[in-house]
Amino acid sequence: MLGREGGRGRPDRVYAERVTDEDKPVRVLLAEDQGMMRGALALLLDLEDDMEVVAQVAAGDRIVEEALAARPDVALLDIELPGRSGLDAAAELRQRLPECQVLILTTFGRPGYLRRAMEAGAAGFLVKDGPVEELAGAIRRVLRGERVIDPALAAAALSAGPSPLTQREQDVLNAAADGATVADIAGRLFLSESTVRNYLSAAIGKTGTRNRMEALRAARQNGWL
Repeated sequence: MLGREGGRGRPDRVYAERVTDEDKPVRVLLAEDQGMMRGALALLLDLEDDMEVVAQVAAGDRIVEEALAARPDVALLDIELPGRSGLDAAAELRQRLPECQVLILTTFGRPGYLRRAMEAGAAGFLVKDGPVEELAGAIRRVLRGERVIDPALAAAALSAGPSPLTQREQDVLNAAADGATVADIAGRLFLSESTVRNYLSAAIGKTGTRNRMEALRAARQNGWL
């Protein structure tokens, strides 16, 4: 059994005799919405002699609460999670639990995501297609104070440059994601309809697209949202 979400006991291991911090297992929180992937990662990390998965969550809005309860050394976070983005949770974790290192592990190797992860205070960013040995090594490295970034993604981020969208343009695009009308977006963001149209027009121009939905798609593909 991999245990229930939010943490699990480890009755088969006894750590009472350990007396130094160096001898204690690395405590890992794992945030991943796909149950099979989450279970596999937990199992593989628990096979490492110096690691223990102390909490598992399937939704982004549970990350901080579980981290404050379990006090992990490393939080291994996916980006696209129900309830809340892993990037948003990472930023709050850095404020409320600064001793916990954040390592982003995602399917989506997008340059914009890497930039946002670094801005949120993440210590590392890896894509999921790497071997588990690489992941375990990355966890150990961030605990030593190193920054671990997928090399190919780092090169792509440097060539892509920062997001061209302002925060308000991002807000308006996000609000348009469910097909909301200009009036709906204006009401949600407390803006005038003309201001919303201006932001949408600017976002469409900056993304080189033809309409708001294409702009939204392009922004997501680049990791700007």
